Amino acid sequence: MKNKNTIINPMSSLHNNLTLPCGVVLKNRLAKAAMSDSLGDGEGNPTQAQIRLYEKWAKGGVGISFVGEVQCDPRFPEKPGNLVLGEHSNLKLLRELTQRSVIDGAHLWAQIGHAGALTPSSISQPVGPSALNLEGLTCLEMSLDEIKQLPEKYAKSALLAKKVGFSGVHIHAGHGFLLSQFLSPLFNHRTDNYGGSIENRCRIILEIIEAVRNAVGDLFPIGIRINSSDQMEGGLSEADALKAIRLLDKTSLDLIDISGGTYFPGVKGSSEGVSKGPYFVHFAEQAKQITQIPLMVTGGFTHSAQAVEVINKGFADVIGLGRSMVIEPRLADRWLNEAEYNPTFPRFESLPPGGLTAWYTMRLTAIGEDWEESFELDLPSAIQQYEERDNQRVIQWRKRFKDL
Repeated sequence: MKNKNTIINPMSSLHNNLTLPCGVVLKNRLAKAAMSDSLGDGEGNPTQAQIRLYEKWAKGGVGISFVGEVQCDPRFPEKPGNLVLGEHSNLKLLRELTQRSVIDGAHLWAQIGHAGALTPSSISQPVGPSALNLEGLTCLEMSLDEIKQLPEKYAKSALLAKKVGFSGVHIHAGHGFLLSQFLSPLFNHRTDNYGGSIENRCRIILEIIEAVRNAVGDLFPIGIRINSSDQMEGGLSEADALKAIRLLDKTSLDLIDISGGTYFPGVKGSSEGVSKGPYFVHFAEQAKQITQIPLMVTGGFTHSAQAVEVINKGFADVIGLGRSMVIEPRLADRWLNEAEYNPTFPRFESLPPGGLTAWYTMRLTAIGEDWEESFELDLPSAIQQYEERDNQRVIQWRKRFKDL
């Protein structure tokens, strides 16, 4: 099914709904992008603060929110505050999360992923497409059998997401995590059918999409996040990313979320000064010419006029908002009804690696605990609290999943 979306008033483009290929409708063009909120309980389950956080975003007017970093294999999380969709999951808490967040026409999709080589070594031995022994990053090579098991793992997690009330799933193939590693020549040195050409490097992603679709059926939305480039010399290039988009266009995907950058140790993310936003609009404009699948572009949107321009020009169909939604959880409503409102972002004199992530993550905690109006945490305190909480949750995670 092709999109049947008509913009009547160009200035109201953010208000217009979007019909996805599977027939599901998004009520507007604003999304709370996938972020690692790190608000799980340390055992892969939602907390009340996390549930409240997504409820607030839904009530704040977004068309869709993505729960970032939901793991299909608890051995390989991005952080010990991630959710897990699997046999260890607390289904009651997951259903409470979706029941309180899939409201007022808002969607909630689970971003299903696997950290691969970026798995914290404090939790388990990292694995990736190829063995690496680099400063700050070491991992074992996945066997062919382990790779072949991935589609079923993603499919089982996607089916569970559907059963507990998520209104869609989002496959994470960006930012340097496992599926992004398969796409990247820096991570992927394989010489079998999963390495070499971009077609081979994309193969496991296409197999996962097919398995997920078979599991959830034709009417359930499936999206993907993919890098426009790794923003690293020797990593996934824009040219290869566009080739990957051509391959994805032949699948049953309902949404392609374009982002970029990687969490490779020592490399700045796009949101920490690599570029000024909006970051990936030019790539989205090129991708729009080669795919019929709706596009979402995420990163660097700080003014409503930027979002309106991208939608009006047809460069993307959905605007993904991350840290701006952390500054103002009601940003969607404000942009839809107060076009002149723009969030004010914090400024820090010095910024240690990971410091900005820590500050925003602790603000997410404040929003979920209903004290964001009094949030005045300085950067050193945010980093300390963030690291202390992670360290405690590592202990909980290892204990919970020790049998694995």
